Amino acid sequence: MSDEINIVEYDPRWQAMFAAEAARLTQALGKDLIVDIEHIGSTAVPGLAAKPIIDIMIGVQTLADAKVAIPLMEALGYVYWQDNPRPERMFFVKGMPPYGKQRTHHVHIIEAYGEFWQRKLFRDYLRIHSDEAKRYEALKRDLAARFRTDREAYTEAKSEYIKAVMEKARRFFLLT
Repeated sequence: MSDEINIVEYDPRWQAMFAAEAARLTQALGKDLIVDIEHIGSTAVPGLAAKPIIDIMIGVQTLADAKVAIPLMEALGYVYWQDNPRPERMFFVKGMPPYGKQRTHHVHIIEAYGEFWQRKLFRDYLRIHSDEAKRYEALKRDLAARFRTDREAYTEAKSEYIKAVMEKARRFFLLT
């Protein structure tokens, strides 16, 4: 089965899909573990074309405490990426071939500081600045065409752009 990168037009149902899955995750993991839960990534930016995968970020006190989430997430149909090269997060995928037809959700469990707030900052900046969101969309479409079957290369190729936008976002939110 294919796990290609596919950018589609914005779907207003993505907000409701996030809300429904966030409720399921909160029910399963409990409010004692979850400090905050956010819809991140391109599906969280109205009007922005995106891969049709709902990115959910769960902030926790410590990743050590969050290890209890692994069997709970697996019971909800998520696959845990144990070999994740990023030790500052736990990463789960729902629907990924061969476990499903196509990816539908990504859950990033991270400690509720640092990267957690940076991802929210990036999302919020794009929500406010539609011109920047359109530039990001054009980049994503180009990279998806170039790296259709290489998710790591696609993600890496966006990194410099994201860093530049993060600098703009920090200045913007610092001044407002």
